[in-house]
Amino acid sequence: MSTSANPLPSQPVRRRFPRPDLPYRSQLIRQLILLFITFITLFPILWIVSLSIDPSGIARPTELRLIPPGASLDAYRRVMAQPTNNPITFAQLAFNSFKLAMGVSLFSVGIGVGAAYVFSRFKIRGQKFLMLAVLTVLMMPSIGSIAPLFVLLNKIRIGVSAADTLRNSLYGVGLAIISGGLPFAIWNLKGYLDTIPRDLEEAARIDGATINQTFIKIILPLATPALAVTAFLGFLSGWTEFALSWQFLNKVENFTLSMALWNMTGQYAGQVPWSNFAAMALLVATPVSVVYLMLQKYIVSGLTIGSVK
Repeated sequence: MSTSANPLPSQPVRRRFPRPDLPYRSQLIRQLILLFITFITLFPILWIVSLSIDPSGIARPTELRLIPPGASLDAYRRVMAQPTNNPITFAQLAFNSFKLAMGVSLFSVGIGVGAAYVFSRFKIRGQKFLMLAVLTVLMMPSIGSIAPLFVLLNKIRIGVSAADTLRNSLYGVGLAIISGGLPFAIWNLKGYLDTIPRDLEEAARIDGATINQTFIKIILPLATPALAVTAFLGFLSGWTEFALSWQFLNKVENFTLSMALWNMTGQYAGQVPWSNFAAMALLVATPVSVVYLMLQKYIVSGLTIGSVK
């Protein structure tokens, strides 16, 4: 009786796809295109940085000098002390903008993810109509709702005097921004939640998990990239918002960074303190850049979700 030896386990075959070698001319063209894109992206930033350290007080920024003669950080010191003629410091302006941005970000994500989960997982009466209403509000420009929001919030008094209304406070501005940003949050998060398999929730319910436990322990961790994108865009809209703040706020102590930056401009170009303006612009842009770098991993994955099926 013949015995056959056990066959050796087959090793997985690794397929190597050769990387196509581009001709030298094609490589050179692509490198030149990338260098040109890099130049046009960095050129305005370099110009602003150069203006912020230029002590000459030029009337018009018509030329770029990377390191101007006598470069100093005096503009940053002046801006940090008191950016404009209004009696408010940079720290107070930054704190107001931070409160506004964080409030818009948290409420947009908190309310948006709950509404998006309901639209994604449950069948409710009038669901198509509600989603169409959300899409309609999303397509409407936010600037078009200033008049009704002004009238509505101006009727809600939160203090003793007649001027202490919800319209003339950061809370009113935050509510106005949330009303315009919430439709985007709902629509964006619903599209992401639709990609999460329902089998995970069914398995959790078989193990005895409630709907709230499934939502908190399974859905929210899996939706982290979409939550990060929504939170960042909400923070950005609150940090850089200008139109609503300019129309609603009258008290100097409630002013934001974007309002102070506008107050630094004059009627003519020669009346603008360009060094202070450039320094202020860089200081306003820095926190947003820091938040983006902190959430970059989640933001990139959240923006590219759905590109590969």
